[in-house]
Amino acid sequence: MQILVLILGMVLLPPACALKCYECIPGPSGSCTQTTKDCPSNTQCGSVRLTSYAGDSKLFDIKGKSCAAAEECVQASLNFGVSRTLINTKCCTSELCNSQDVPEGSISSPNGKKCFQCDGIDCTKTLKCNGNEDHCISTAVTVEGKKVTVKGCASKLICSKTQSAQISAIIGEEINCCQGDLCNSARMTTTSQPSRTTADTTTTTSQPSSTTAGTTAVGLLLFVTPLISLVLFS
Repeated sequence: MQILVLILGMVLLPPACALKCYECIPGPSGSCTQTTKDCPSNTQCGSVRLTSYAGDSKLFDIKGKSCAAAEECVQASLNFGVSRTLINTKCCTSELCNSQDVPEGSISSPNGKKCFQCDGIDCTKTLKCNGNEDHCISTAVTVEGKKVTVKGCASKLICSKTQSAQISAIIGEEINCCQGDLCNSARMTTTSQPSRTTADTTTTTSQPSSTTAGTTAVGLLLFVTPLISLVLFS
């Protein structure tokens, strides 16, 4: 009888309601209109803040809110020496709990890792990576009609397959990431290279694809990808 009551209770009880969260998707200007959204199961409410600096000067400070997968609740950084962008997220699991803006990320102390950075066409300068910047990165941007290589340090999140492919699709150039000190040397170019793994260095190449961020962005950090591209690569 107890088993029957338990089964009936499971059948007759209404399904759990979707978690309702605030949503505010910033556009290129950084502004957004806050609404509410019923989030998919196995997601949380999240807030994100993207802050970009040139030297000690703050260039952009962009905030957003949305549903978030657990793996999106992280901090990340992209550091080219002359410019740095910090991504800070905060997630929670109660109804409309992401009402507050997340604090801007802080610049961490050096972590011992070193990558090459570029000063104009000279890409032999060494950059000390900070905090969770555990990858070296290399890509190209177009400045006044000329293609220029940029190199620096990046967090694992920036170099993930999803994020790097999204950025690559927007800027039309490959994103090359690797692990190991000074692994983004002059041997790394923006021409097509296969992904390769060695005992000391792992290099991952994300190539431009025909998929745009607008058609695949579904999470808290994916809608930030176009903003990263706008801030750093435009």
